[in-house]
Amino acid sequence: MTAIKGANVFVTGGGRGIGKVLVEELYARGAGKVYATAREPHTVTHPDAVALALEVTDPASVAAAAEQAQDVTILINNAGASVRASYLDSPMEDVRRDLETNFYGPLLVTRAFAPIIERNGGGHILNVHSALSWLADGTPYSASKAALWSQTNSLRLELQPRGIAVTGLHVAYVDTDMTSGIDAPKADPRDVAVAALDGIEAGEHEVLADDTTRWVKSQLSADLEAMYAQLKK
Repeated sequence: MTAIKGANVFVTGGGRGIGKVLVEELYARGAGKVYATAREPHTVTHPDAVALALEVTDPASVAAAAEQAQDVTILINNAGASVRASYLDSPMEDVRRDLETNFYGPLLVTRAFAPIIERNGGGHILNVHSALSWLADGTPYSASKAALWSQTNSLRLELQPRGIAVTGLHVAYVDTDMTSGIDAPKADPRDVAVAALDGIEAGEHEVLADDTTRWVKSQLSADLEAMYAQLKK
């Protein structure tokens, strides 16, 4: 279990959406300091947050941010992107972009912060996944989240002996700017943030933040037709 009260926390993508609410909830639980990052740090609006510029796909940017946050014991890899590229028709650079942000980005940040967290006595990492880690939506976004899920499972084992616990947060659509054009049930970002931080404090390996996510995971051992009705003969 990891105490949030008094902890110093680094949140990627902390200027909007789930990240913005995570910053608010961290301070509500008594976090000592919260570094909130964004490509444009002026978008971080919490008055107590330490706003830092960060591009998670840029090793130099990651290294610079880590240098400014040497007291961190909790890392939340929340930053993500969805290009909505087509596997068959989009330029390959668009196909790669989701992987760069959603898979390689968290890995770059984790590699930078794991030694810091270990040096500070251990702590916790939370990676923000998706119900689409398990359900393909026809775009590289779901592939990137599936890959991140696998990364998280491996890092959990590798980091455990170093005193660092790892939690994977899985969630379906959340009512944020990223999903504004989608007509589907959406979770309240506040509920997602609360579930995520509860998971950190309880030492959960995975947090399934809504009913849709719980249903999708429950179907993993079923035939493919259970999740992909269009395959039914």
